Amino acid sequence: MLNNMNTNFSSHWKKFVLILLLDIALFISSLSFSHVAHADRIKDLATIQGVRSNQLVGYGIVVGLDGTGDQTTQTPFTVQSMLSMMKQLGVNLPEGTKLQLKNVAAVLLTSSLPPFAQPGQTLDVTVSSIGNAKSLRGGTLVMTPLKGADGQTYAIAQGNLVVGGVGASANGSTAQVNHLSVGRISNGATVERALPSDINIANTVTLELKETDFSTASLMTDTINRFFGAATAQALNGRVIQVSPPAGKSRIAFLAELESINMAPAKANAKIILNARTGSVVMNQAVRLESCAISHGNLSVVISSSPVISQPQPFSSGETVVAEISQIEINKEPGKIVPIPAGASLSDVVKALNAIGTTPQDLLAILQAMKAAGSLRADLEVI
Repeated sequence: MLNNMNTNFSSHWKKFVLILLLDIALFISSLSFSHVAHADRIKDLATIQGVRSNQLVGYGIVVGLDGTGDQTTQTPFTVQSMLSMMKQLGVNLPEGTKLQLKNVAAVLLTSSLPPFAQPGQTLDVTVSSIGNAKSLRGGTLVMTPLKGADGQTYAIAQGNLVVGGVGASANGSTAQVNHLSVGRISNGATVERALPSDINIANTVTLELKETDFSTASLMTDTINRFFGAATAQALNGRVIQVSPPAGKSRIAFLAELESINMAPAKANAKIILNARTGSVVMNQAVRLESCAISHGNLSVVISSSPVISQPQPFSSGETVVAEISQIEINKEPGKIVPIPAGASLSDVVKALNAIGTTPQDLLAILQAMKAAGSLRADLEVI
């Protein structure tokens, strides 16, 4: 009986130890996974030279509008386009014919040809009115070539427009929701020509950092060399890294591995973005300050005018005179001095300035003054 109890206790103890070891292993793996998840992939930090999209543009005609097309007397190019298209379709109109069209609109088409696009692939197309059409809702785009910067045709677009707005008018009153002069055709263009690519021919692959940074370029070079072996990557400058694929390895498989490598980039430069129109201030964590003192005071001037009417006596020959009396009031709040210690983060400065009642526009001026005084260790960019 005692032996059976010892055997059961031993088996339970072994199960407990195994479960404990399994939990510890899962915990360690979760820690390692979370550490990797915080790193950035090379594909998020850099692009491969030559792998890029190309812009396409075209001029076309939208037909089938419900009386909301271009006013042809003010947009003669719409009539010219219709006459040219009808002539190509075998319809010859007498010279001097004046068309009064209401269901036609001249449009510009824009699209983007992705890298490695092949003939037969479809693209989304954005259609925008260039005349005075009231709405493109319900229109159909007639077959239109899309050309690249070299003047070559790379795609053909045609189809029904989808407009994300709606409008109505009656008896001089109008109501409109969203934009009616821009539409979109999903999969509305078909690629007819492929762009040549030398990615499988070139001896090297060139990476281009999205942001120029010598530290990140050096870290990326070291990371690639540790992953594929020494002398695989070489940084040419703060933005371009030249990579030599290993011999005998598929180029596509190599690029897939290269893009998936995780690395921690260098810290960004201290930078502050100021939006003068909205008063927005965006800063990164690298911003630091030197010792300084800030004085802030508001000055407001209020001018109000009120009319004064002087009327003559009854049955007199005088005239009614209207004059204005203006009152000017100047309010000045006392200035407040805020000391800022060295090394304080910009968030501390913003909190202190908000505490004394600075407006967003005041904050923009104060930050620019601190930069001019040499107390702000950051780049200011006004957008």
